[in-house]
Amino acid sequence: MRCLEEEIRMSEEKYRYIFDNIPNPVFVLDRRSLMIMDCNDSVKSVYGYDKQELLRTSFLRFFEDSEHQHYALEIRNNDTLNMARQMTRDGRSIYVNIRVSPSEYQGKKAYLVTTSDITKRLMAEQQLIQASKMATGIAHELNQPLSVIKTASEFLMRKVRKAEPIREDILKTMAEEIDRHVDRASKIIQHLREFGRKSDVTSERVQVNEALRNAVDIFSQQLKLREIEVVQDLQEDLPTILGDANRLEQVFINLLINARDAIEERCEKEGHREIEKRIYLKTWLQKDKVTIEVKDSGVGIPQDILRKIFEPFFTTKRVGKGTGLGLSISYGIVQDYEGTIRVKTADNGGAVFILQFPALGGR
Repeated sequence: MRCLEEEIRMSEEKYRYIFDNIPNPVFVLDRRSLMIMDCNDSVKSVYGYDKQELLRTSFLRFFEDSEHQHYALEIRNNDTLNMARQMTRDGRSIYVNIRVSPSEYQGKKAYLVTTSDITKRLMAEQQLIQASKMATGIAHELNQPLSVIKTASEFLMRKVRKAEPIREDILKTMAEEIDRHVDRASKIIQHLREFGRKSDVTSERVQVNEALRNAVDIFSQQLKLREIEVVQDLQEDLPTILGDANRLEQVFINLLINARDAIEERCEKEGHREIEKRIYLKTWLQKDKVTIEVKDSGVGIPQDILRKIFEPFFTTKRVGKGTGLGLSISYGIVQDYEGTIRVKTADNGGAVFILQFPALGGR
C-alpha cells in the first residue's frame, strides 16, 4: 500500500513539475463557472499577474466586459480559439491562440486551457503586409512618369526613323518633360528604398510641412485619377519637431490612403449622388505644439469604434480590404517622438485625425 502511495505521490510531483515548467500559460478552469482553480507560473511573464492573484477568479477577466458572454460560449463549445484578444494586468492588448481540453481536477469537471501569445508574430507578419501594400502603391505612382518618358521616346524614335525634322519648341518641351519625370521617378524610387529600410528610431529636426508635402506628392497621381482634391492650409512659419522625416511621411501616407479609401467607400455606398471628394490638410502652432490635421469627406468612423481605431488588427474595412495595422503602426511612430494622435468625426461626416508634437526652438 505504501509503495502505491509513494508511486502516486511521485507521479503527482512529476506532472506538477511539468505543469509548472511549461513555457506557455496553462489554466485549470471549473467547467461550469470558468473560475481559475489552478495555473502555472508562466502566466506571470505573459499576463503580468502572480498565480495567487488569479486563483478563484474568472478566466473571463482577460477579456473585455462586453465580450464575456461570447468567449464563455466559445470556450465551452470549441477546442481551439485563434487570435483572441486579451488584456494584461497593465492594460495592454495581446493576441493569443487558446486550446481547450476537457479534464478533471480534484474530482471536479474542468477545462485544461493553454494560451500562446502570438502578438509579436502577428505584428511582424502584418508589418510585411503593410509594407507590401505601401510599396505597391508607390510602385503604381511610377507608371505615370514612365508612361510620359515612353511616349516621348517613341515619338522621337518615330521621327528619327522617318528622317523627319522636329520643331525646336516641341523638342525643348519634350526634353523638359522627360527631365521632370525622370526626377519624379527618382524621387519615388528613393522613397521606396527608404520605406523598405528597417532602421532604428532616429531623431532629428523635421519640418512637418515638408514631410506632409512629400507624402502628398508621392500619391498625388493616384488621388488625381480618383478625382480627389487635396486642400492644403499649411502654416509656413512652423517650428521644427524632433522626429524622422521618412517615418513621419509613412504616417502621413497611411492617413492619405485611409482618407482615399473612405471617400471611395462613401461613393460606392451613395451611388451616383454628387459627393464631395476632398482631403483637407492643415498645420498650425497651438501653444507649444505643432498640430497637423488630416480631414476627409469619406464615410466616417462610427462613434462606438472610435476608441478602438488604433488597436492592432482592428479595421473598419471589409474583409480583404485592410489588415487593420496601418493606424496601429502610425500610433507607435507618433508615440516614438512624444506625439499624440486622436480621431474624431468631422462636421461633414468624415474623419478627422489630429496629430500633435512638441515644438522645438528655432526653425
